[in-house]
Amino acid sequence: MKGAPDPAGARSVEPLKPLDILYRDAYLVAVYKPAGLLVHRTSLDSREVRFAVQLLRDQLGAEVFPCHRLDKPTSGILLFALRKEILKAVNAAFAEGRVEKRYRALVRGWIQKEGRLDYPLRPLKEEGRRASTTLQRAAVTDYAPLEHYEIPEPLGRYASARFSLVELAPLTGRTHQLRRHLAHLRHPIIGDTRHGDGLQNRYFRDRFQSRRLLLAAVSLALTHPVSGRQLRVEAKPDASFQSVVEMLQV
Repeated sequence: MKGAPDPAGARSVEPLKPLDILYRDAYLVAVYKPAGLLVHRTSLDSREVRFAVQLLRDQLGAEVFPCHRLDKPTSGILLFALRKEILKAVNAAFAEGRVEKRYRALVRGWIQKEGRLDYPLRPLKEEGRRASTTLQRAAVTDYAPLEHYEIPEPLGRYASARFSLVELAPLTGRTHQLRRHLAHLRHPIIGDTRHGDGLQNRYFRDRFQSRRLLLAAVSLALTHPVSGRQLRVEAKPDASFQSVVEMLQV
């Protein structure tokens, strides 16, 4: 049974412009994917007509192969191979856990200390399995607080609103893993309309005009499949993410 499109990714993409290239050589290219852009065509969002694969292919004038995926509402670093044999090598590195990924997220409440969540996840409907399946797959995420914010306004049952900027490092690659894990910790990611807190999301739309998922892939590291050297690509969260954080700091 096919699932419905993810509401968190329903926001249309900004006017067409070239993707920001963060790294490029003869074998690999890394770009910054904006929030709201699909990596490739999918029946789960059949109305969408723009995809990172096609945009980058047209931009470079060459065939490109995505090495991994980011959810439509997630922004950040996306790696492509320029040759099929390179894609195979990088896919193996991902499958064997030899790729280090780090994210930034803004979440509800204060996360006081770093930790590791080892919490198996059931497949989602859109992964092509029955919703009633009892199958669970290992899912592990490291997390650490970076900043805490508090707004002296009542929100829900509390007299003030608290939020945390956190660093997340998924050690496995399950669908919506970070979003589901943070929801399990009772610290849902702001802007997550599927696994998150509707009251908090409305608050951010009204107060900060933020309608996006506040999750960004900011670092990707792996051994280069040809040179054998360590390749690390880093990028700050984009302007729409940063502007919300800056307003919380005031």
